Amino acid sequence: MTSEPEARAFILTLHCDDRPGIVHAVSGFLVQRGGNIVASAQYGDPETGRFFMRVQFETDEPTAPQDLRDGFAPVAARLGMGWELWAADVRYRTLIMVSRFGHCLNDLLFRWSTGSLQVDIPAIVSNHRDFAPLAASYGIDFHHVPVTPQTKPAAEERLLELVDELDIHLVVLARYMQVLSDETCRQLAGRAINIHHSFLPSFKGARPYHQAHSRGVKLIGATAHYVTPDLDEGPIIEQDVQRVDHNFTADQLVAAGRDVECQVLARAVRWHSEQRVLLNGTKTVVFR
Repeated sequence: MTSEPEARAFILTLHCDDRPGIVHAVSGFLVQRGGNIVASAQYGDPETGRFFMRVQFETDEPTAPQDLRDGFAPVAARLGMGWELWAADVRYRTLIMVSRFGHCLNDLLFRWSTGSLQVDIPAIVSNHRDFAPLAASYGIDFHHVPVTPQTKPAAEERLLELVDELDIHLVVLARYMQVLSDETCRQLAGRAINIHHSFLPSFKGARPYHQAHSRGVKLIGATAHYVTPDLDEGPIIEQDVQRVDHNFTADQLVAAGRDVECQVLARAVRWHSEQRVLLNGTKTVVFR
């Protein structure tokens, strides 16, 4: 993230091997820096022996985030922590990718425009032109990047160029119907979120809701997860379901499923941008 103004409210997230003294070390550092803890959450994973913590705190005087980082670095090194510290109101620069289903895109743009998501959206990327007018209505740059088997490497190269040029912190695949290459997934590790229906692996491919309708499903849902080279198997951030019954037509299943997809993706984006999601191997810890 580029130039950071001084702030009074901050968020510290950390993970390390669980051991006595972690909370004491964190709180001791904050006391020394005149910090007042306003919210704190922690979790010790009994299976992996890892400890996770999110602390929101305020300082008496405006402070540069980098000064706090420099001061906390020796504490983190002593305890072998992976950690991040940012101003609490920092806005994640977010690039949204979409194909021809626009419900998640439309929902995210509305939430962003009303201030309910702590993100800035400098650009939308699509392999089709369908949503260029929607992007224009919000004053957001639209980049049409066609994808064919022959142009796929160049398309992904352009995507990564935009990520660098626009200083993107988060990429959201809002029903972007192209599989990213392993290398692109690795370059976006931990900062790319995907949404899909939760019928996998039963109903893969086209028209999954219609396939589910023909099998008489009783639950539909959606999953938001981080993108990894293992297709649709990245660490899960959020899931939700809705009960349905024999009265639902295939089109009604589609409509209900899209509603769930929008809600699940929005929550995942919000939690990520508020630094509430910590990776725990193939899983996540989410401090809601």
